[in-house]
Amino acid sequence: MSRLFSGIQPSGELTIGNYLGAIRNWVSLLDQYSSIFCIVDLHAQTIQYEPQEMQDRILAAMAANMAAGLDPDRCIIFVQSHVVEHTELTWYLNTVTPMGDLGRMTQFKEKSQQHKENINVGLFSYPVLQSADILLYKADKVPVGEDQVQHIELSREVARRFNSRYGDVFPEPEALLSPTPRLMGLDGKNKMSKSMNNYIGLVEEPESIRKKLAGAMTDENRKRRTDPGNPDICNIFTLHKSFSSDEEVGMVDTECRRAGIGCVDCKKMLADNMLVELDPIRERYHDLQKDPDRLRHILQKGADQARPIAEETIREVRKAMGLR
Repeated sequence: MSRLFSGIQPSGELTIGNYLGAIRNWVSLLDQYSSIFCIVDLHAQTIQYEPQEMQDRILAAMAANMAAGLDPDRCIIFVQSHVVEHTELTWYLNTVTPMGDLGRMTQFKEKSQQHKENINVGLFSYPVLQSADILLYKADKVPVGEDQVQHIELSREVARRFNSRYGDVFPEPEALLSPTPRLMGLDGKNKMSKSMNNYIGLVEEPESIRKKLAGAMTDENRKRRTDPGNPDICNIFTLHKSFSSDEEVGMVDTECRRAGIGCVDCKKMLADNMLVELDPIRERYHDLQKDPDRLRHILQKGADQARPIAEETIREVRKAMGLR
């Protein structure tokens, strides 16, 4: 089987953007690929955080992923820092990665604007660590959202540069876009983000979800219920396509355009359908959180499975670079 790799940050509460853009897609791919998933705690260090909260965030991310269907019996899942070869390979790849390539990364520019008080080297070289994450396991496919495609292209370029200089060691990974490659936030203007407070949490309580949806932006041109709308520019309709049946999506599309359904009813229907899917995830999440030792054991087992693969790659890399 071809190998798939992807990672998710332990950023605390996961959003439905994480779920639709990553986790739900991962679950659908488990039987098609030999899958490796990583909770990337090293990536999370590029912005300021409270060290005493990190372990809780890691376990929360693990619980959320498992609750959403990521089965550790059908994949490897572990914590990035538990396999030290990630950082070793990052250094080797740093030496074949031009600074100009990193300076062109869109996400670095965006993060630099968001965290002007902490524009650190890690933020700049983040994509090299990401390349190391992927290449360490010689992954063929990397399921990502639209915002990460540029980083995967860089990973391909890094692999090419390394192979050209030291011999063929790495395959060139390909991005595998999720069915929901980019999800806008409830403001309808920016990507769903906790920092912008325009999100719905994956395990958020039902009444909170309903309240947030009630205030979410729709088609700005629709001032009254009797005004026809354009679903193509309405983020609520985008969410319908992820949580509602094909029949309901078609009905909302038609009725919105002819003002046969109002935004209030449209949002209520979305909330009902969303909760059908999210309620069981929330319940499983809280059950898993009651047994942190089980979560730690699964993560340790995953690291023990990932480490031999990583060690073999590093042996190849060292030999190729004359570091035997």
